[in-house]
Amino acid sequence: MSRITVLPHPQLCPTGTSFEVTAGTTVCDALLAHDIAIEHACEKVAACATCHIYVRQGASSVNQPDDDEEDQLDDAWGLESASRLACCVRLGSTDLTIELPMHTRNLARE
Repeated sequence: MSRITVLPHPQLCPTGTSFEVTAGTTVCDALLAHDIAIEHACEKVAACATCHIYVRQGASSVNQPDDDEEDQLDDAWGLESASRLACCVRLGSTDLTIELPMHTRNLARE
């Protein structure tokens, strides 16, 4: 089991939270299972960038982004070196600290 710590986000997780997750679980699935309503417009198939997150600690223990993820990240709001798609990040054996961006680009909703 690994632990995900979610830094506070005004709408999605105002006080922040922390919970245990089984290795191999995607961050997106873990967030949704713990009632954090992260957007996932493509239903978690890495075809959009609405589940964009920042991995603040523990990035070395998760899988590396593939070409499809990197292509989709180009459309993410507030892209930075710690950016990943929550539907693509699978937990390893190390705890993660993540931050949810303040905005998302959901073209299906706009």
